[in-house]
Amino acid sequence: MRRNDAAIENKSRENSNTSSHLHLVDGGIAAGLPVIAIFDIGKTNKKILLFNEQYRVVFEESTQLKETVDEDGFACENVALLTQWLRDSFEKIIKDKRFNIKAINFSGYGASFVHLDEMLQPCLPLYNYLKPFAEDLKQQFYNNYGGESLVAKQTASPVLGNLNSGMQLYRLKYEKPGEFANIKYSLHLPQYASFVLSGNLCSDITSIGCHTNLWHFQKKAYHKWVSKEGVGIKLPAIKHGTDIAANINNTIAVGIGLHDSSAALIPYLCCFAEPFILLSTGTWCISLNPFNHKVLSDYELHHDCLCYLTYEGSPVKASRLFAGYEHEQQVKKLAEHFDKPVEHYTTIQYNAALIKKKQPARETAGGGTGTHAMVKASAFGSRPLASFKTYEEAYHQLVADLIEQQVKSTKLVLAGTPVKKIFVDGGFGKNDIYMHLLANAFKGIQVYAASVPQASALGAAMAIHKHWNKRPVPEGLVEAKHYIAK
Repeated sequence: MRRNDAAIENKSRENSNTSSHLHLVDGGIAAGLPVIAIFDIGKTNKKILLFNEQYRVVFEESTQLKETVDEDGFACENVALLTQWLRDSFEKIIKDKRFNIKAINFSGYGASFVHLDEMLQPCLPLYNYLKPFAEDLKQQFYNNYGGESLVAKQTASPVLGNLNSGMQLYRLKYEKPGEFANIKYSLHLPQYASFVLSGNLCSDITSIGCHTNLWHFQKKAYHKWVSKEGVGIKLPAIKHGTDIAANINNTIAVGIGLHDSSAALIPYLCCFAEPFILLSTGTWCISLNPFNHKVLSDYELHHDCLCYLTYEGSPVKASRLFAGYEHEQQVKKLAEHFDKPVEHYTTIQYNAALIKKKQPARETAGGGTGTHAMVKASAFGSRPLASFKTYEEAYHQLVADLIEQQVKSTKLVLAGTPVKKIFVDGGFGKNDIYMHLLANAFKGIQVYAASVPQASALGAAMAIHKHWNKRPVPEGLVEAKHYIAK
């Protein structure tokens, strides 16, 4: 394991907020319990989880690390603190006699590079993908490579600025040519985490294929601009998601790391052979269809569709809707108007009579009614709250309006595919009204509320199953409740 303690801030514990809890399995934890350790790196929470051979979580620790800023004062991940956390956590679990660490893997958020110099040390900030991208530089790039529409289709990447992580390297070349020349290797975040513990460099297809502008989906290779701009030589060789980067002391297999959204699909792909859509709900509601391999159209790209790649290199067409955020904002308004607690919506059960009273569809901020997908707000924001007699009536209308948007968004990736099941995980999967209305909207398709605890971490563990676990993958990893249309 590589070290450069002088480059790491020693105050990591002072700048983090850590909580941990031990899950007892089958009444206790035997000495030397065989486990795999997963570092699950989110933008807010950094977790280490230990899974036993049955893929049950037996230990979990969560940490929040204080951010730093880049040279422009824009908030970004603190690479030094993150590196120290990885090393400290690794040393801690290795010394814990209750566990026998057989393997380690990583899942992490995408669109984020760690840049290494000749000494293989971080030499630039881990730039925040939310940082604005210069309009003139964007136009230069797309003008040189065929225009926004063509590049977006080829790379399955809507035009998203720094959220297209390849564009971060393009920006550095033209805005900071000296710093760009000093970069020996650029690693996506999950692969940097793997490098910290394994000492080996690699790239991973799930990170490369995550709306980066780097990958030509039809040619199944890097886009031509990657080599022409001198970016390709800074990207290490691609390893398969089921491979390992190294064996520590010939006993601990270290995985290469996976993009978290692609990792979260793995339990479903392992457990279900029949074509399905995974509707992952949170701030964004993302419909993921691993069985739609058609090239993205201009229409789909305009309506916020994109593609991911699975750890096996297969495309996953996805559509996004900002529905979780809208729900969060609107329930605050409902609570204030009806003098209820903000979380009052969690007590409301599905009432078919209230659905029959719902108001008609109307034009929305997302671009109208009909067949258009609504990537912005639903119709609810323009409905006067005074038109509703009760909180329950208003809330049913809110969810009905969100479902109208969701159906249009999901249909973008459903069309022309043999999908017979929709699994809903995340917050809306626990919402009785949402689930009933979704089932009603997709008659002929089985709709399930699904639950996979720590799906991204579990997927990362399952990806390298053959390197640490001689037992078969157990059944029942996905808990699902069927909602029948009424």
